[in-house]
Amino acid sequence: MLPLVSELSVESGIFYAVLFFSWLVYLWEAYLASRQRNTYRTTTHVPAELGHIMDPETFEKSRLYQLDKSTFSFWSGLYSEAEGTLILVLGGIPFLWSVSEQILTQAGFGLEYEIIHSLVFLLLATLFSAFTGLPWSWYSTFVIEERHGFNQQTLEFFFKDAVKKFLFTQCILLPVTSLLLYIIKIGGDYFFIYAWLFTLLVSLVLVTIYADYIAPLFDKFTPLPEGELKEEIEAMARSIDFPLTKVYVVEGSKRSSHSNAYFYGFFKNKRIVLFDTLLEDYSPLNKESTDEAENENADVTYKPKNVNKKQGCSNTEVLAVLGHELGHWKLGHTVKNIVISQVNSFLCFFLFAILIGRKELFAAFGFPNTQPVLIGLIIIFQFIISPYNEVLSFSLTVLSRRFEFQADAFAKNLGKAKDLYAALIKLNKDNLGFPVSDWIFSMWHYSHPPLLERLQALKGEKTD
Repeated sequence: MLPLVSELSVESGIFYAVLFFSWLVYLWEAYLASRQRNTYRTTTHVPAELGHIMDPETFEKSRLYQLDKSTFSFWSGLYSEAEGTLILVLGGIPFLWSVSEQILTQAGFGLEYEIIHSLVFLLLATLFSAFTGLPWSWYSTFVIEERHGFNQQTLEFFFKDAVKKFLFTQCILLPVTSLLLYIIKIGGDYFFIYAWLFTLLVSLVLVTIYADYIAPLFDKFTPLPEGELKEEIEAMARSIDFPLTKVYVVEGSKRSSHSNAYFYGFFKNKRIVLFDTLLEDYSPLNKESTDEAENENADVTYKPKNVNKKQGCSNTEVLAVLGHELGHWKLGHTVKNIVISQVNSFLCFFLFAILIGRKELFAAFGFPNTQPVLIGLIIIFQFIISPYNEVLSFSLTVLSRRFEFQADAFAKNLGKAKDLYAALIKLNKDNLGFPVSDWIFSMWHYSHPPLLERLQALKGEKTD
């Protein structure tokens, strides 16, 4: 329960400070979002500088889509903040710890089995989070995305996918957490170094195996067929010494008509993944309904909606998009982001090592007589260092925008400025991106520069 100021001055001070900062961040985010929603409401006509890249119909569709998303984000954010506050004020964390202790006792385990206790707690917490988040996810998918023509999922697929994701997450989360807790317990004075090295190893392994072994559990990956596009991709990769080994097409259209592309892999084993919705010649959403009827007896697990919708990029535009992505690799952005992430992770574990012995931290969150390691991780990583995380997040957003401009410039130097220009316009249209932004909202949130700024940079014009 909420600590009483008269009884626990230091502990209550910590508790109220956490609540205050949490709501301060929420109110700041709500203020920024309200500015952007006002932009959506009031900008009802295509600005003159955008008239050559966006027709009024698409502009209105994107405005309404983003307005719906922003309104939904407001209510889901308010619920999330209220839920988090109630959990803290009503002692939800110690209550769940007590429930997991009762389950542990009934299973014949004593209090000395802290790691098993922690895993039961973690399982219950993630179950609670999954159940409370499911209605919001359902509404986003089957109301917001459906209303604007992006959703391709059936209700059965949605729930099966949610269950599959939850089970797979537990298969990764619980063993990794148990090993991390064990390392912290036996690591001695320098446990934070071993814990950091362990999390680094886990992240590298997951990145390495994700696309080959994890992602195919949820989506179908097929090699890009032999042809002009594959040959041109391989030629471009060779021209910049990118060690490409495979090119895949992922069946993203069974979830959504949004499009994407990325590369992965370490050292001399790089792979490129293209969403089928990115490829004009491959997207099922571009096929006529008659084409689907011809295959009605085939073993098809889903039927794309909006099959007459024209979307995607031409081969030359896809190459330009990949030129941008490969620019991130050539310019070292991927390595820089990994280094920044790991330096941050090390600093967080170091701070954790300093604070884990402070009993007042545990008492502030309802644990006056015990200091479980997992609870300490939650308190310190989620609450105590949240001000630092906000500053870091903003700094990384600024850096990301800089990287995006550099990657665009790299593609431009490959001679693909015209095609990237066209691709950005197409992708903005396909994803119903709204090209007008409030400057403070954009500065704080946009990891990618606004469309108009990117187009101006590709044309060699100065941006404000």
